[in-house]
Amino acid sequence: MAAPEEQELSQAQTEKLLQFQDLTGLESMDQCRRTLEQHNWNIEAAVQDRLNEQEGVPSVFNPPPARPLQVNTTDHRVYSYIVSRPQPRGLLGWSYYLIMLPFRFTYYTLLDIFRFTLRFVRPDPRGRVTDPVGDVMSFIHSFEEKYGRSHPVFYQGTYSQALNDAKRELRYLLVYLHGDDHQDTDEFCRTTLCSEEVLTFINTRMLFWACSTSKPEGYRVSQALRENTYPFLAMIMLKDRKMTVVGRLEGLIQPEDLINQLTFIMEANQTYLISERLEREERNQTQVLRQQQDEAYLASLRADQEKDRKKREEQELKRQEEEKAHQSILAEERRRRTLEEEKERKSECLPPEPPLDDPDSVKIVFKLPNDTRVERRFLFSQSLTVIHDFLFSLKETPEKFQIVTNFPRRVLPCLPTEERPNPPTLMEAGLSRSEVLFVQDLTDD
Repeated sequence: MAAPEEQELSQAQTEKLLQFQDLTGLESMDQCRRTLEQHNWNIEAAVQDRLNEQEGVPSVFNPPPARPLQVNTTDHRVYSYIVSRPQPRGLLGWSYYLIMLPFRFTYYTLLDIFRFTLRFVRPDPRGRVTDPVGDVMSFIHSFEEKYGRSHPVFYQGTYSQALNDAKRELRYLLVYLHGDDHQDTDEFCRTTLCSEEVLTFINTRMLFWACSTSKPEGYRVSQALRENTYPFLAMIMLKDRKMTVVGRLEGLIQPEDLINQLTFIMEANQTYLISERLEREERNQTQVLRQQQDEAYLASLRADQEKDRKKREEQELKRQEEEKAHQSILAEERRRRTLEEEKERKSECLPPEPPLDDPDSVKIVFKLPNDTRVERRFLFSQSLTVIHDFLFSLKETPEKFQIVTNFPRRVLPCLPTEERPNPPTLMEAGLSRSEVLFVQDLTDD
């Protein structure tokens, strides 16, 4: 995204604006535009008028020109701000430059040859990153020892972690690569990076990651960003769903210029950041809505499953009760048949009733629980078990019962026990020739 004024310019006007700034060395894009507009975008007239306004005798070196360049690529625009070192001007400057040129050429040529050869003999140890966090913390410690603690807040983590945090928080990430041996590094750190206005601006607007290129982590980032000179700053942000370099600042830059250029880069890309925030918010809302829908669906599913479970439990309980009732009915039917069979068997096994004139016979009248009276004769010599079996064989007699005399009241021991395996006879039980016995129901007991 470009600044608001630049959006109104045509391609030809934009090119004239950049060309005018390059020729005049003006840092303010607004001032360049106003000058061109005053001359109806006649670049020759505008440049001539600007040169006529300059006063004073030029020094040996020109003031450093500020030139923001827009490099268009297929997917994003990178704003580069390059501060060139002063070039010689005038007879004295050119004389000094020509005298030193052979020495400088020889020095840098030999240095490059030495470095190239050294790579084959001993590979650069910076190529292997073993402790990236340690590299960053070591740089921060050495920076504070040399320049003090008044500096922008350094990100205390790896470059990858800084990228991830900037991406997650949708913030700008300013990367500073520290060239230990560069001639402008010391001045940049003291006068620009540690200035109050710069550190306040950086701390309130963006994340700040820095490392020395002499450290493996810094060297790795240097290889990725491909800086041309030092000091080097790169502005990185989330753009088109990926972390993208949107600004490069190279060379010695003053605090005010640094703030202006960073502001220009941020304003030029603000739309992308806002768009990313809106998209992320929309995605988050969609995700929250989907999560709520999923939770509601799961809650409904759990409720249905719980309802089905309870229904199955109720059906199973009902089936078990029905099965239990059926089994109870079957058991009762089996018990009833068994009881009838037992009654029939007892009835068949009873000895015959003695005749009336038998002197050893006993006439017994039984009073049943339903007030029915039953009469039968037995022999004195017969066991009390015979009396019990007779009563058991009757349909009116309850399943469990006992036989009781009237006076004195006593229970006749008709069934065998452990103490008395053989029940007594009627004679031994003390019964007379005519007796009335009571049958008591013990079924409920």
